[in-house]
Amino acid sequence: MSAATVPEAAQDMGRPIGGPTALGTDPQRFVLLVWTIATTDFKLRFFGSVLGYLWQIMRPLLLFGIIYTVFTVVLDVNSGEPDFGVALLLGIVLFQFFTDATSGSVRSIVLRESLVRKVDFPRAAVPLACVLQALFNLGLNLIPVLVFLLASGGTPRWSWLELPLILGVLILFVTGLALLLSSLFVRYRDVEPIWDVAMQALFYGTPILYSLSVVIDKAGISVARIMLISPLAAAIEQARHAVVSPQYGSLSEIYATGAGVLIPLGVTAAVFALGAVVFTRAAPRIAEEL
Repeated sequence: MSAATVPEAAQDMGRPIGGPTALGTDPQRFVLLVWTIATTDFKLRFFGSVLGYLWQIMRPLLLFGIIYTVFTVVLDVNSGEPDFGVALLLGIVLFQFFTDATSGSVRSIVLRESLVRKVDFPRAAVPLACVLQALFNLGLNLIPVLVFLLASGGTPRWSWLELPLILGVLILFVTGLALLLSSLFVRYRDVEPIWDVAMQALFYGTPILYSLSVVIDKAGISVARIMLISPLAAAIEQARHAVVSPQYGSLSEIYATGAGVLIPLGVTAAVFALGAVVFTRAAPRIAEEL
C-alpha cells in the first residue's frame, strides 16, 4: 500500500475514536460514581477514629473559639455587631467549605490516577466527588451554627429560606473552580502552591473575621462593593443578612440597587463556564498527561 493511499484507507475505517469524556456516556452511572467516591472518602476519613464524625464539627468550632477569643475578648473588635459570634462562625464554616472543595480538588485527578486511566471512566466524577464530600462536611458544620444562633436568642425568620439559594450559587462557583484547578494541575504542578497563597489572601480579603460595615466605615462603600464582586464574599455577607441578623447589609442594600446581586451571579456563571470548558477539552488527554 502506497503512502498516498493510506489516508483513504483510514477514512474508510470511519471516524477516529475519541478519548474518554468529562461526563461519560451514561448520566446515571456518572451520578452513581460521584456519590460512591464521595461517600467512601467521607467514611474512610474518620475510619478508626474514636470521635468519628464529631471531628468534622470540632474543627471549625476550635478555630472559631480561638478567633472569637482573640477578636472579641483581647482586641475587642466588632463588639457592637449583632450576634457577631454567630456571624463569625457562619463565615468560618462557609469558607471551610470553599477550602475543602477547591483545595481537595487540585490533586484529585492525580491521586485517582488508577481510576482515570480506565478506558470509559468519566473524568469529571473525581473533582465533583470532592465538592460533594465538602458539601457533606458543610451540612455537619451548619449544625453548631444553628445551635449557637438559637442559643443566642435567634428565632426562625422567613429570610432563612434564602440560605439554600445562597448555598446553591456558592456550590456552582466552587464546582467551576474545582473543575478548572483539577484539570490545570495535571499539566501545571505550580497550580497547588499558587492556590495555597490565593486561599490565604482570600481568607483575609473576605469579610470573615470582620463585617462589611467595618470596611464601609474605614475604606468607604466603593471598596465594599468591589469586595462583593467575589461570589464567596457575597455569599457570606448575604447569608449573615438572611440567617443571623438583617442588620448585616444585603447585597441590594450595599449596591443600592436590587440589580447588584447580578454582579456576583455573573462572576459565578463565568467561572463555572470556564471550568467546564477547560475540563471538557482536557478530559480526553488527561490520562496521557499524568
